[in-house]
Amino acid sequence: MKKIWKYGVLLALPLVLAGCGNKPSEGSNKNKEITSIKWTVDGALEAQKGQSKNIGTAGLLYGKTKDYIVVGGGANFPEEPVAKGGAKKLYPDIYVLKNENGDLKQVDHTTLDYEIGYGSSITTEEGIYYVGGSPNKEEGNNVSLITTDEKGKIGLKHIGDLPFTFSDGFAVKKDKDIYLGLGKQDGKASNKVYKFNVETGKTEELKEIPGEPTRNQAVAQLLGDDIYVFSGGDKIAYTDGYKYSIKDNSWTQVADVKIGSEEISLLGANSVKLNEDEMLVIGGFNKAVYDDAVKNLNTLKDESLAEFKKEYFGRDPQDFAWNTKVLIYNSKNNEWKSIGDVPFNAPCGEALILDGDNIFSINGEIKPGIRTNKIYSGELIYKK
Repeated sequence: MKKIWKYGVLLALPLVLAGCGNKPSEGSNKNKEITSIKWTVDGALEAQKGQSKNIGTAGLLYGKTKDYIVVGGGANFPEEPVAKGGAKKLYPDIYVLKNENGDLKQVDHTTLDYEIGYGSSITTEEGIYYVGGSPNKEEGNNVSLITTDEKGKIGLKHIGDLPFTFSDGFAVKKDKDIYLGLGKQDGKASNKVYKFNVETGKTEELKEIPGEPTRNQAVAQLLGDDIYVFSGGDKIAYTDGYKYSIKDNSWTQVADVKIGSEEISLLGANSVKLNEDEMLVIGGFNKAVYDDAVKNLNTLKDESLAEFKKEYFGRDPQDFAWNTKVLIYNSKNNEWKSIGDVPFNAPCGEALILDGDNIFSINGEIKPGIRTNKIYSGELIYKK
């Protein structure tokens, strides 16, 4: 068993949560008040097969099955930076990790038969469902179930196919149905929503989300019997939120992502379900910076465009002002609150996993085109 973490830097983050836990790993921290997180920084996944170094990826597959954490796939720019027109590369690599008292150890490293990235991952009692998320057209509409045996060896089962390729959207599961939508469907940004039955393999179109006609990389969770979807973006970043009633096949608007007078974009962020009423979110592009960049990249020409790209992509991560606030949405109160800031560069497209008394932030993008290869292991500290 290969140890990933060897040395680390400890950082404290004040935090108050209630009932933390992914559904399969609820338990020891349920209904306890968390006062801080002790973060261990350093360590990385080993290099993808055929690569000399793992420089980190974004848009990973991730989740928990049995006693193992599974992450893999994702994309980066290994040859040339995006500012110079570098090509994005996706990977077929899958890593199986074991959480040993907050210390992640690698159990296995294997590969799929195709590259994956920017699909939607759902941790369930059966395993990890992975929806879409492949640059290969033949695989980009897959609904798959990833499991592990007692020794951590990966199993992959093909559940069915969507009638379109799917990426950059959301997916949650309730009973025998996976609810999914938004993102890119057959390569085009969309606001359409569907349910896919894991037993019959049938896909049914549902009521589309209101608001903007296209919405990529939103955050979503199943809270109670409803699905909550926030933010995302396309030509601009959004800060709005909506609740989908599974029972009524209808949408209603809920609170915008807002702390005080500050509207916060969660475009590209990730979330975990804390309990039936709350979700926690880390990351998100800065709306003003994102909106301005998209406008300039699509309107400037020739020398002006080249100068903007050089300045924009040459900025430090902090200059992009991505959301460092750890946010909690409470569906009962229909309100957001901030519980402090992450003590590291705000990630987007990271793997975010809650496992007992630990939370893990793995890889992700820290500025446009640049990934981090770091794993942040957080120990939840409770009020005595």
